[in-house]
Amino acid sequence: MRKLPFPIIIIVMTFLFLTVSCKKQEKKEVEESKISLETPFDSTLVKTFFVNHPKLQKYQADVEKLYRKHRFHYVWYDDNGINDFGNLLYDKINNLEEEGVQVDVPYKKQLADIYEDPDNDQKPDVDTELLSSSLYFFYADKVFHGISANKMKDLEWYLPRKKQSYVSYLDSLLIEPNLINKDEKGVLSQYYLLKDVLQKYREIEKKGGWKTIAIDPNVKSYKPGDNSKIIAQIRQRLFVTGDISRDSKSTVYDDALADGILKYKMRSGNTPDKIILPAHIKDMNVSVAQRIKTITVNMERCRWISNDITKSPEYIVVNIPAYELTYFNNGKPELRSKVVVGKALNKTVVFSAVMKFIAFSPYWNVPTSILKKEILPAIEENENYLAENNMEWNGKDVRQKPGGDNSLGKVKFLFPNSNNIYLHDTPSKSLFNSEDRAFSHGCIRVAKPKDLANIILKNDPNWTPEKIDAAMNSDTETMYTLKNKIPVYIGYFTSWVDDKGIIHFYEDIYNRDERLASLIFAK
Repeated sequence: MRKLPFPIIIIVMTFLFLTVSCKKQEKKEVEESKISLETPFDSTLVKTFFVNHPKLQKYQADVEKLYRKHRFHYVWYDDNGINDFGNLLYDKINNLEEEGVQVDVPYKKQLADIYEDPDNDQKPDVDTELLSSSLYFFYADKVFHGISANKMKDLEWYLPRKKQSYVSYLDSLLIEPNLINKDEKGVLSQYYLLKDVLQKYREIEKKGGWKTIAIDPNVKSYKPGDNSKIIAQIRQRLFVTGDISRDSKSTVYDDALADGILKYKMRSGNTPDKIILPAHIKDMNVSVAQRIKTITVNMERCRWISNDITKSPEYIVVNIPAYELTYFNNGKPELRSKVVVGKALNKTVVFSAVMKFIAFSPYWNVPTSILKKEILPAIEENENYLAENNMEWNGKDVRQKPGGDNSLGKVKFLFPNSNNIYLHDTPSKSLFNSEDRAFSHGCIRVAKPKDLANIILKNDPNWTPEKIDAAMNSDTETMYTLKNKIPVYIGYFTSWVDDKGIIHFYEDIYNRDERLASLIFAK
């Protein structure tokens, strides 16, 4: 065999040495990386971190709890560096506006330097680890809990959600990051539905929104067949929001526009007819920026809904501004009914409780306030007032006896609460035909009480539709205790996305949106 020249031997040997050395170095680095992940970090560094990051001190207790559970091992790293959920969290933190959250992220530049630096080798680092954990709890706090309770204490309608621990939840997310985008059922899915529509309306805003429609003071209404430049403006407005599929630019009120008007009215809580009034145009002229604010406000309200509500297979939601009750079964709406709620001076309260009883052919025990303000003055003017209104004294109180004219109608649904609010029938059926249905003293009148009773008792062997009908038309009150207790949530949502993905906007009947918006958008 021919011998290689000495210089070539030197080169070959040097190359082999360097190759082996590099492989050993790579192996050493991998081993060091694995060792650093398997070895807990110094627990005293947690306190040091929060001394250096005072804007995150609110989450120190949660962070310490997290690492005690994991015995101070890294949770945001794997053998390849920062794990998938770490990168997903960074994306979420950078796009909090998509969640309807208007806050400044603390130490955002430091986070960007970590996740966006191409020279960052992403070796385990305690500061990065603790910053990621702290911002995870920051994200959970802002997105799942919303505005802090101390800022909300003066809002009489605020119903805080029970604080939850997101320490254990993080373990699930580290295994399956997409759980952070999980679909909820029923009323809790509303947050995600609103979030999707928020993005749509932001896209509309980027494209310039919609133009203001002129209001002609000399025109009282527009109906099919009318011809006007304003008709073309209305058509363009409905095209932008998808109520019609094509903008023909026609000035004639045709069938295509009529279909769009019906869609618009249905999702605005208006009577579904084809007449366009100045009030409808005024509503169309609400800017896209204001609609975005309304959506954001209602995403905040979704954060107040307790997770406990949907743990029950069936529950009832009343949306006050929509004047609507929905009965959910296994997360799906099975019954919708118009309702009448409290007028401005007797606002229906936002709260949740558990329905336990149904009273058929009920007595109406007149509240003390109504007795003093209305009944007693009426008795002074007419001594036969009680007899004429099927009422009687019951000790020092007055009650109305069962019957067709009873103010509670033929049935009431009781969920004991400190507000003394319940659902009930009414003899005043014509009120359900009105667009504005804020007429009551605070309780909630139901347009379909018989249907509601039937669906609640459908699996109860003690009741049949025939028995329910008989009990509702008796001259004797029958109180029944439900076998299955049903959660009831009385909420206030001025925007709501239905199960077809269509956004509905409702009048802010108690003027609550702007005050909440001032807290959300406060800097």
